[in-house]
Amino acid sequence: MPYYRQVGEIPPKRHTQFRKPDGGLYAEELMGVEGFSSDSALLYHRNLPTAIVDAVTVPDSRQTTPNLPLKPRHYRTQDLKWEAPAEVDAVTGRRLLFGNADVQICFVAATQPSPLYRNAAGDELLYVQTGTAVVETIYGALTVGEGDYVIIPTSCTYRVLPGEDLRLLVLEAKGHVGPPRRYLSAKGQFLEHSPYCERDLRGPTSPLLVDGTDVPVLVRHRAGLTRFTYANHPFDVVGWDGALYPWAFNIRDFEPITGRVHQPPPVHQTFEGPNFVVCSFVPRKVDYHPLSVPVPYNHANVDSDELMFYVGGNYEARRGSGIGLGSLSLHPSGVTHGPQPGAVEASLGAERFDETAVMVDTFRPLEFGEAAEACEDPKYAWSWARRGPDYS
Repeated sequence: MPYYRQVGEIPPKRHTQFRKPDGGLYAEELMGVEGFSSDSALLYHRNLPTAIVDAVTVPDSRQTTPNLPLKPRHYRTQDLKWEAPAEVDAVTGRRLLFGNADVQICFVAATQPSPLYRNAAGDELLYVQTGTAVVETIYGALTVGEGDYVIIPTSCTYRVLPGEDLRLLVLEAKGHVGPPRRYLSAKGQFLEHSPYCERDLRGPTSPLLVDGTDVPVLVRHRAGLTRFTYANHPFDVVGWDGALYPWAFNIRDFEPITGRVHQPPPVHQTFEGPNFVVCSFVPRKVDYHPLSVPVPYNHANVDSDELMFYVGGNYEARRGSGIGLGSLSLHPSGVTHGPQPGAVEASLGAERFDETAVMVDTFRPLEFGEAAEACEDPKYAWSWARRGPDYS
């Protein structure tokens, strides 16, 4: 969990009078999770955060189809096209790749500022594959770039202002996302064995104040999408404090855990969410037992679907399978997978792997959205055997 922060102006005691220069009261808002029983933040608004003047239902056409027939699959996000690429934003331009009852996984190549947006169904995890952006929120702004993970807590109003070549993988959870509990003390401090710590986290450092009236905010909630119109701009927070806020962490700050023999995927775990985990594979020294086999052994994910997003270097285990930067491989429960033929012998004696990838393991099967169907490589499932219905 993020540690306590204080940004901007706040009163000495919570839930007490805090007055503006003109003598009026600032409007205090508690943002809290798990029914007042877990992390929270107190925000102080210039205007009432409750003042809405309109609400309109927005159509939501997302649908998924099962992985039938069951097989390993490969997708090339670099092949995805948008009808009007110059008009794509990081919220409404998201295309659904995969989903289940716990998480929706989307991809977007954004070129335009997004509308104000709030996901009231769960936390969001944005991974910046390429480019830069400013993520403006009610807590303040975060400047992010290639390799950044960005955690947006449930019901945080924000918008994304893209720089050049912004490409995002977006996980929309149906619950909360944070560091694995085994990395944290009983009081929430990162422990010594954690591969990252508080020094690596970035949060907003100053308030973001924007004037405006009759401001639209798109809200995703448990029943669909609604566009609210607020009497005043929601970016009117003069100060806040607490341990619930948006934060960023760069994958390059993840310190890999290595060993004499091949280490299992949990050593790469970076986040946990409701029925899924996120792992970071980064450049690292590999196994140093004299008889070690550096690439992964063949394995069957009997309880999870494994989704790997390849974002840097060369992923040695699947070299020659058609996977490249921007690719996603899906190895579902019920299918054994492992290194590309020849990869085991080729890896012997290696001292270092130069690869960067983000892995998502889900404990319910992933189904396919329209974006997955638009960028699938039909030959991938047969790449271990080099024959099949798509091979001549």
